[in-house]
This record gives sequence, C-alpha cells and structure tokens, in this order.
Amino acid sequence: MPKRSSNPNRAFKVADQIQRDLTELIQRELKDPRVGMVTLQGVEVTPDYAHAKVYFSLLGGDITACTAGLNQAAGFLRAGLFKRLHIHTVPTLHFVFDQTPERAADLNALIARAVASQAPDG
Repeated sequence: MPKRSSNPNRAFKVADQIQRDLTELIQRELKDPRVGMVTLQGVEVTPDYAHAKVYFSLLGGDITACTAGLNQAAGFLRAGLFKRLHIHTVPTLHFVFDQTPERAADLNALIARAVASQAPDG
C-alpha cells in the first residue's frame, strides 16, 4: 500500500513548487530546439511522490516534437529539481500536452458565432 502524506495539502504545495521550478528550468536551462514557447498549466503528483504529470500548452510549434523533447529532457529537469526541492523523493516527470486552452478558444468562438447569428437585424 502506498505511503500517504499526513498533510493532504502537502501534495498540492509540492506540485505547485515543482511547477514554478520547472517553469524556470525550462526557460533558462533547457536548450532543446523542439521545445518552444511552453506554458506549464499544472502538475499532478501521485500520493507517494513517485510520479508527476506535468500539463503544458504550446504557443506555436509542433506539439509532438515538443512533447518528445520535454519527455527526453525529463531526467535532466528532474536532476535540476533535486537541487532546488528539499523533499526526500523527487518524482519522475511525465509531460502531457494540455488541450484545455485550445478547447476554450474554440468554444468561445462557437458561442460568439451563435450569439451573432441570433442578434436581431437592426
């Protein structure tokens, strides 16, 4: 049975700190040309801190290549987290493209078209 934290907010705090530190590491230290303008949307850490899903969005560029670049650099980024985080276990990182911002933009466009099509001709 996996070990659970005695403080349920700790996982959220650790995930938040991982997100902040990864943002800085990716911007300053990651030199992979496949990784473009990445925004980290969130981090989910497993209860035992063994794994972390890192959700990101991308401004332009190839999503598949960027995901591959981030996942290939996961070990390098994890090593960078080891130096910054003061926790016993730094999770293995798994990068996942987050389509939420794109879906939101598509929904907003659909709503705007629906509203415009129902506007009375004046």
